[in-house]
Amino acid sequence: MYLIGSGAGFSGDRTDAAQAVVASIIASGHPGAVIFETLGERTLALGQVAKRSNKDKGYEPLLADIVTPILADCLRAGIAIIGNFGAANPQAAARLIQQIARAQGFTDTKIAVITGDDLLDGLDLTGLEIWEGDTALRSDTGQIVSANVYIGARSIADALRAGAQIVVAGRVADPALVVGPAMAHYGWAWDDWDRLAQATLAGHLLECGAQVTGGYFADPGYKDVPSPATIGYPIAEIQADASFVITKAGNTGGLVDLRTVKEQILYEIHDPAAYLTPDVVLDITDVTLQPTSPNRVAVRGAHGRPRPDTLKMTVGFTGDWLGEGEISYAGPNAMARARLAAEILEARLHNKGLDVRRRFDLIGAVSVFDSENGALRQQACPPFSEDIRMRLAVSADTKHAVEQALQEVSALYCTGPAGGGGIRTRTQNRIRTVSYLVPRTKVHTSHYFLAEA
Repeated sequence: MYLIGSGAGFSGDRTDAAQAVVASIIASGHPGAVIFETLGERTLALGQVAKRSNKDKGYEPLLADIVTPILADCLRAGIAIIGNFGAANPQAAARLIQQIARAQGFTDTKIAVITGDDLLDGLDLTGLEIWEGDTALRSDTGQIVSANVYIGARSIADALRAGAQIVVAGRVADPALVVGPAMAHYGWAWDDWDRLAQATLAGHLLECGAQVTGGYFADPGYKDVPSPATIGYPIAEIQADASFVITKAGNTGGLVDLRTVKEQILYEIHDPAAYLTPDVVLDITDVTLQPTSPNRVAVRGAHGRPRPDTLKMTVGFTGDWLGEGEISYAGPNAMARARLAAEILEARLHNKGLDVRRRFDLIGAVSVFDSENGALRQQACPPFSEDIRMRLAVSADTKHAVEQALQEVSALYCTGPAGGGGIRTRTQNRIRTVSYLVPRTKVHTSHYFLAEA
């Protein structure tokens, strides 16, 4: 049996989660690995921007916080660490981990860096098909700031087989973080589609961290989760035939049951019979789940077909400017005062001739279910709300236009309805992403070991 645990499911996840996972793997007496999935399309583009400003940045900002507490235990116990926390700068991330290892007394740590996902240099989008989910997006404006392709698990497996203790990657597909160590441990063939499918499914269940152990699941009185403040992160116990059990770190909160596993299996699955990944096309239509004891669910029956001929590449472009301004109204008639504030702002933006795209939200009443064009629907507003935060969101091609719009929110202090307060505004430059399909033959992945400095 081989154990793979999740230490993070996104950038900004809890930084102490991996400690209980590592402790549980060590206590089991079985070999294992811990993975960190901290990368999204937006976070990767932001990493590229950070790298442009500082060649030593661009990796996961919390890298030191998540690696430092578990590094020594993993190195002593032989537990591999695999993460896409390299983001836009895997080499710099590897150097940071090397520094942490040295500070903890480890001077010969074998750290592998995965290459091949960054296609920015020499990028030519001519003739590339836009991924079906992005066909309606603009693709011809803005400076290109990033271009990263979702690569598979082969280089991770190769690095581990070559003796890597830590593998630092950028944009690998999320499930590949599990497929790689599973392939390295068991030595399955790369065309053993059903085993690859099972390992991919295990990766899909682990990739979002605590979502499969009760995170993003709790609904008090309907779906109760024990001790969510100490929620345990998931562990997959993988057998040689690729069947596995999903469980969680010991002595922690949260839960693993049929409901949590089913929800995560279906999360972000566009086609249950053909979930495309760089390593295999996953079919979950015959998957069976069997609870074996509290917080343990056995998973079997995934099938696989040959991997697709194309890989998804996400390209980041410089985008427009986003501005947000908020003000609160409380007490009797708060709804009417908040609505009046929005009406004043709408009139002011019109009178000033500001060319900004805008949306109004009355947070606490219609911030989720209102229309997308910014209009406030009278019938959607409950009359009993006594604590409302009015929010104006605007976007424009220039920072100046956004700042002019937000100045009108600040002016509501003395020109708006009675009792307004707590104004807050912010402005930021956005990165726009569009995904393309790249022939697999144009993507070349590998790994190298970081030299001891």
